[in-house]
Amino acid sequence: MAAAALPSSSSGAAGDGIQANSKWLDAHYDPVASLYTFSSCVTLADLHGDGDCKLVVGDLGPTGHEMKLKVYHGMDLLSENVLLDLPTSVAAFLMERHELCVPAVGVAAGPYIYVYKNMRPYFRYALPPLEVNSTEKDVWEQAKEDKVDLLSMKETLEMIRENADRENTEPPLSVQSLRFLALDPPEMESFVNQYKMQPLKRQSLITCMTTLKKSVADEGSISCLVLGTENSDIIILDPEPFSMLVQTKVPSVPAFLDVTGQYDVEYRLIVACRNGCIYILRRNSKRHKYCIELSSQAVGLSWVQKNIVVACSDETLQSFTQKGKKLWVVPLPATPITLSLIDEKFQSFHAVLVALANMEVHIYQDKNLVNIIQTQDVVSSICFGRYGREDNTLVMTTKGGGLIIKILKRTATFDKRDAVVGAPVAQSIKLNVPKKTKLYVDQTLRERESGVAMHRVFQTDLSRIRLMAARAYAQALQCNMTPVSESAQEQLKMNAVVQGMGPTFKLTLNLQNMSDTRAVANLLISFLYDEKLYSIEHPFFKTPMLVPGLNYPLATFVECLSEQGTSDIIKVFVLHEGEPEPLLTAHINMPVSEGLAAV
Repeated sequence: MAAAALPSSSSGAAGDGIQANSKWLDAHYDPVASLYTFSSCVTLADLHGDGDCKLVVGDLGPTGHEMKLKVYHGMDLLSENVLLDLPTSVAAFLMERHELCVPAVGVAAGPYIYVYKNMRPYFRYALPPLEVNSTEKDVWEQAKEDKVDLLSMKETLEMIRENADRENTEPPLSVQSLRFLALDPPEMESFVNQYKMQPLKRQSLITCMTTLKKSVADEGSISCLVLGTENSDIIILDPEPFSMLVQTKVPSVPAFLDVTGQYDVEYRLIVACRNGCIYILRRNSKRHKYCIELSSQAVGLSWVQKNIVVACSDETLQSFTQKGKKLWVVPLPATPITLSLIDEKFQSFHAVLVALANMEVHIYQDKNLVNIIQTQDVVSSICFGRYGREDNTLVMTTKGGGLIIKILKRTATFDKRDAVVGAPVAQSIKLNVPKKTKLYVDQTLRERESGVAMHRVFQTDLSRIRLMAARAYAQALQCNMTPVSESAQEQLKMNAVVQGMGPTFKLTLNLQNMSDTRAVANLLISFLYDEKLYSIEHPFFKTPMLVPGLNYPLATFVECLSEQGTSDIIKVFVLHEGEPEPLLTAHINMPVSEGLAAV
């Protein structure tokens, strides 16, 4: 885009608050442009074949009743055409090959595609009519001959609607019958008299549209139109005679479309439907090849090289392979509004733009956040491409009807470390997975052949370990071998500390009353040991009364009698006076007497 066409010093320049080292030039910001649209209704196209691309917008109007097709050149509104219905998609495509490659503009609105050449109405394509319910047709034939009363007619049509909703085997009612059922009884007679002579027909609606190169992937080559309809049909149209090339069904109503490849060679079509699934179709396939079940509804999707990237309403950005395998999931800081693709050819930079509800636009290369654009309002549509004579232009419209135009600096480079948030760079480093060895392959075959037997052996060994652990625990509880007393009246805790190098050791028993209010008295401590190895100064003594919450260190001296450098276990028992069973038991592993060994 020429600098004269888009001055960066515009009075309402977008980007207030953007850092000085931003990768984008603020070309234009018009907060009162009155553009209310979505990403599917915005495109950039060279409408006159002079290399000066224009901005084509299908505007819904502030109230949804003033639909117009607007064309912008630079900052100025070049032309506008009134649309008869709400546009669902706008696409620029070449219908025929001539020396002067002037694309046509297709606007999908209602059941029609309105084709404009040189921004003048050129052709209108209508979706093929759908089958009408035979019973409904008979009812209107009787109304035409005045053989049925209005109440019986209403009851019959309501019964047809209920059967169609419940069984899904009969065609649903037409718009004419649905409008009749919505009327009050005084208005029915005038409605029937007005429409009973008109032929009954049922028409589908276009929900989404995109383009597919026919035979060559060049920019100046002929493209086919790919449509998604309210009747869950996917239709591919030949652009020259506007005949139907392909018609296939998907399980639900399409909401978003994207396609890669060429129709005459090989193509892959991804369809995000209202049932929360993405279906992948290939050339010559009568039904979808793969199905991806999303965690929530899709907000937008796009092919990024050979992978699928989709933004979901649960504040996630997800990526899948062309066979439906999930690659990664990135959490978003806010609800996504729309998604678009960046295809910067000079640096071969491919990324996705995600507009968020917090007035930010995030740019993701794979799962790495490489740039954040702050905006003055919530962005409702995004389009990246050639505008005017500038190759890398970002055009955005806001929820309040504003228009933002930014230009990517020629010196700008995107790095994974540019943004402070997002997935760590280390996650994108591929692991050096070793190759499969012959031993690994043999073990894999063995596990396949003997999988059931191996699982049974594992479960048997696991049960034995659990049984042994339960028996040991029960024995410890029975013999009071735990360091914490299980008695409800004497809640005691004990640990032992051995100090010294030998042959004389200091043995300290830390005894603590764990009760909150109850003091414990009349406790005895006894030692069980090998008298040939050790001699204890006080092998049996009485403890003082234990006050709750205090630690009582009880010390005695142990002398090692052996000259062989051996050690043994000394057992400590805490008993209550007059009770045969100990309250606590501790096994102390005595260290080797180093002083005796040195002698």
